[in-house]
Amino acid sequence: MASKRDYYEVLGVDKNASDEELKKAYRRLAKKYHPDANPDNKQEAEAKFKEVNEAYETLSDPQKRQMYNQFGPDGPQGFGGAGGPFGGNGTYTYSTGFDGFSDFGDLGDIFSSFFGGGFGGSRGARANGPKKGADLQYDLEISFEESFLGTERYVTINRKETCTTCHGEGTKQGTHPETCSVCHGSGQIKQVQTTILGQMQTMRTCTNCHGTGKVIKEPCETCKGKGTVRNQVRLSIKVPAGVDDNQTIVLRGEGEPGENGGPKGDLYIVVHVKRHRLYTRKGNNVLCDIPITFTQAALGAVLRIPMVDGTEENYTIPDATQTGSKFVIKNKGFKSLNSNSQGDFVFTVQVQVPKKLTQEQKELLMQLAKTMNEQPPVKKKGIFG
Repeated sequence: MASKRDYYEVLGVDKNASDEELKKAYRRLAKKYHPDANPDNKQEAEAKFKEVNEAYETLSDPQKRQMYNQFGPDGPQGFGGAGGPFGGNGTYTYSTGFDGFSDFGDLGDIFSSFFGGGFGGSRGARANGPKKGADLQYDLEISFEESFLGTERYVTINRKETCTTCHGEGTKQGTHPETCSVCHGSGQIKQVQTTILGQMQTMRTCTNCHGTGKVIKEPCETCKGKGTVRNQVRLSIKVPAGVDDNQTIVLRGEGEPGENGGPKGDLYIVVHVKRHRLYTRKGNNVLCDIPITFTQAALGAVLRIPMVDGTEENYTIPDATQTGSKFVIKNKGFKSLNSNSQGDFVFTVQVQVPKKLTQEQKELLMQLAKTMNEQPPVKKKGIFG
């Protein structure tokens, strides 16, 4: 079994470090290795967080520190005994679910108060402060041509809106919310609890006013005290030319209303482009297959190529064009959303062999074959003769 790292080394302090130096080192490392602050490497962070807690719990206690200095982590009877926070093997009780802190609720609250609000903020912090409203999402389906040319659509969304009767206060006309008598308008209640780390001050959301700092005695008859009502709203959506499948258009301030004077949320329009029977998109280029006849491929021809916008472009292909040959019409693709550039229209020719021929056509092709000294294919024997 691997031996434990030296606790002073874990905390990065000297053996003569003062209590204040130990506390500073612990605060810094606990913030650094807290699992919530390391979502991409949670397992390793949990192990280090456990190690830091174990080291500080020991060195911050004068008696345990004296024993540790004398015997080390594996001192007599597993150091610390089975009755303390350390088990018989000297390991601290800790799990992914933070069972050792189950009595203290959200760890963010503990660290926010313990470290002066510097650890990612507390959920209860400024409970009655301005809050941005909820963002909304709407899925909008458009045609290939609309994504190419751009379009304007009208959509109907269901969202909360500020009550026009009470103007968002939630109170009956002629009345106003009263300051909460429990938290005195702060929206939070301060609590002091004794933990293995000493006394910790935590902030809890006030259950009397639910963190708003205000109490409504006579609620608004329209919104029932909520300050908002749910309505259907019709909005105009301008879809720019060149928008691609699954791209998002953001309408600022078209989400739900904020709380306590906070700004409105945003509306996210996710665009879905329908497939087209002729065209596909690659980057800002339009791709298309164009069928041509055998004679057009052999002799060359002027083709009329249908564009996405409904117009046509004349394009001359050379003689002896092979099936699968690609040709490019410059600047006839999608417009770029981020610049003034434009993609190309790329078409691939597919030579169509006629399925039925008249006797005259067959004779003409046979004469052509003779002039080209073509021979019919020779049947070869199989592998087994």
